[in-house]
Amino acid sequence: MSRSPSFSVKSEPNSKVDEKCLQQWVVAFCIIRFDLEQGQLIEECFPPGCLTQNEELEVAYSSFPDSVSQHHNRSSIHDCMFFFRIQTKDNSEAAKVVSSQIVEVDNNEVFLKSIGEKVLKNPYSSQNGNNSRYLYGFVFNRQRHDERLKRGGEQKSVVILSHSPYSSVFRPLLQIMGPLYFDIGKKALDYIAAYVSTWPGPMPGHLMELAIGNATLKVNLPPAHSLPLNSGFLFEESASSMAPLLPTNQSIPQGLFHDSDLFGSFRGILLQLWVLWELLLIAEPILVIAPTPPQCCEAVAGLVSLVAPLLCSVDFRPYFTIHDPEFARLNSLREGETFPPMVLGVTNLFFLKALRNIPHIVSVGSPAPNSSRPALALRASTSRVPARPESLGIPNLSLKKFSPSNLLNAVKLRRDGPLCLMTEHKEAIWSTYGAVTKPDTSILNRLIDAGMSPRVEESMSVVNNEILRRHFLELTTNFLAPFGPYFRPTTLSEGSSPFVDPPPLPPFNADEFLGSLSARGPGKFLSKRMRSNWLDLYKRFFKGSNFKPWFQRKRAVAEQEQHRLWRQARMKTDVQHYISKMSELEIVDSFNAIERHLLGEMQAKAECSMICH
Repeated sequence: MSRSPSFSVKSEPNSKVDEKCLQQWVVAFCIIRFDLEQGQLIEECFPPGCLTQNEELEVAYSSFPDSVSQHHNRSSIHDCMFFFRIQTKDNSEAAKVVSSQIVEVDNNEVFLKSIGEKVLKNPYSSQNGNNSRYLYGFVFNRQRHDERLKRGGEQKSVVILSHSPYSSVFRPLLQIMGPLYFDIGKKALDYIAAYVSTWPGPMPGHLMELAIGNATLKVNLPPAHSLPLNSGFLFEESASSMAPLLPTNQSIPQGLFHDSDLFGSFRGILLQLWVLWELLLIAEPILVIAPTPPQCCEAVAGLVSLVAPLLCSVDFRPYFTIHDPEFARLNSLREGETFPPMVLGVTNLFFLKALRNIPHIVSVGSPAPNSSRPALALRASTSRVPARPESLGIPNLSLKKFSPSNLLNAVKLRRDGPLCLMTEHKEAIWSTYGAVTKPDTSILNRLIDAGMSPRVEESMSVVNNEILRRHFLELTTNFLAPFGPYFRPTTLSEGSSPFVDPPPLPPFNADEFLGSLSARGPGKFLSKRMRSNWLDLYKRFFKGSNFKPWFQRKRAVAEQEQHRLWRQARMKTDVQHYISKMSELEIVDSFNAIERHLLGEMQAKAECSMICH
């Protein structure tokens, strides 16, 4: 991997770093060295002192490939890129700044209880990252083989830490920063920090142009509705994001990790994507095993992107190691205990034995040691197809036709279980889950298997990823569509008083919802793609950890929109004309209502000022 030839550092970059502006994007830049005697050591950290001791340890341990998973080769330098996600302590007051919360009644009825006036944060506030419970680390790792050194080489990692999962920003930034550091040393951190601190604040759901040296990163940020609830973007969404509708502009990402290589990661098990979509939807725990960190983190990112535009509340770890504090808790689970809703990307086969309680295991990627695209999953097959793209053969994409040998191999794979990966890596899935959704072979038949050269293959992967992502976006959107009426704000009818409180949004009752949905059916799109037990998928969705946070988020946005519409109506009202037709008692009541709304506006403005400052 090499730095883009069009990039060069300006002769005299602004060395002054605005740390407040920098924190909108980045927590820290770190240089971590693997020391033979002392282990992982953070050599440099900018800004200094911004991490706790525990955070430093977790970051250091997560920034190197597992030695167990590496395939040594004779290349003098081997670069790879991956990212991880670790949990941090949340000492913020973010949980208090919400306008509504979900309340359960008899495990069936869900309604929203207002606990404050809906005058809300600036959507692009600089506070956006500081309340996150997770820290993302984007890693550029270099292994240099040199027989003159102890153990025949050395390892160093350049790491960008952020509270935001902006892979579309940090991966290209890392492709510049990583090689630059190995060219000019510590000065690279100062240069990059200076440039990043001049960027405007993040604008979720928008295309941004971010200057770095003489280059410009053109990136699409994920939309606000896909960001964690405590990321500072809780009440910033427009009315268009409330109803689950399929977007018309496909260039705008609808969820996290829109840039992940979905096709490359799951190329060997494409028929299983619909099973994996359901497992993510209902928040089932999944263990993803791959030979290298780039492959496992790419696969986890691809899984998370499958359920867009749903807010993914599953705890996903793109690259998980035994040094993570969470491992001790997971390893202590007894036989029969429920595994928490997590998606773990691992390369160390020890996890197959340590996490026996995890019900779904997916093996992806290829153990081939050489790859010119470290951020993308390697090819799952060496087969070639005819020159015409439209003549894609089903066998080339692992949609194998029935044959006795295929049946025997499948039976053997199931019988041996995932522990067979200890002797030979295979792309497979081990799960007893019975999927409701049927694989859409018409989508798979549209995919193009180039298999000619890395450049052509990468171009075809872009096309294939768009086909797959569009399909699963449509699938998720149609699945969520029946909830639309619960997020629809009530507009002011003609002749009604804008000074009364608007009616509450309709309460949600699971039994009533399922009864109504069963009577009218799942809709044309889903009925063609789901089996007769499709209603069971909604029942599982209610029980999973994705439903309540997503439902709460959508209801809060609907409340905000309703508040905005009624406030707008009050501002446009001619009060003199309005009270001219009232009795004295009605005028007194209206005066009290107007006074109450004005006091609410003043209080909300004061609270907003406190939050923003």
